[in-house]
Amino acid sequence: MENAGRTNTVLTKLSIVGDLLMLQLAFLVISLGILTLFPAAFALQRVVPDAIAQDRPKLMRRFFGEFRWAMKRFWLAGFGLWTGSVMLAFGLSFWAYSSGPARIFALAVLIPLTGMILGLYLSGLAILPEAPTTATMKTLFRSANLFLLRRPLPVAGGVVVLLTWFALASQLPTLLLVGSGLVPALTAYALARTRREKTSEDVSI
Repeated sequence: MENAGRTNTVLTKLSIVGDLLMLQLAFLVISLGILTLFPAAFALQRVVPDAIAQDRPKLMRRFFGEFRWAMKRFWLAGFGLWTGSVMLAFGLSFWAYSSGPARIFALAVLIPLTGMILGLYLSGLAILPEAPTTATMKTLFRSANLFLLRRPLPVAGGVVVLLTWFALASQLPTLLLVGSGLVPALTAYALARTRREKTSEDVSI
């Protein structure tokens, strides 16, 4: 019985890994278009809890359904996020290799700004699975900001994880194939679970 239980546990974990990698592949293909990158990330985030819980079949059908939902509601905001990300990355790269006192001032502004934006993005992903289908970018931003204000330290830890992964991916670009969508999604999923666990403890007290 014990061996059977261990076998079932291993098979369940392998099934979770397989589902997550399948979702990552779908995300990678869809996100090749500039306008589809962030809607694909939002769709992935809404399906990841089901992939981990293994309580809903037909994950790919649900993923594409969530993608259509996100594309209709967030394509314009997603394009703005993509444009802002490119500009921010260019600014950081430019000033990091510049010289003079302006470099110090620019980096002192851009680095905290980058951390804050990543924190808001992770917070938005964390609350996204529970967001109603009528959600807009405005309501998501408000909820993400509230999440960030209530959980600043865990979100800061998530930002460190994300920046560390970006640094590794810049040295090993093949990591983007297996983690470009999953690393932010799983980091935000962990933040959301931490919030739910703390909430249940507070209620029991």
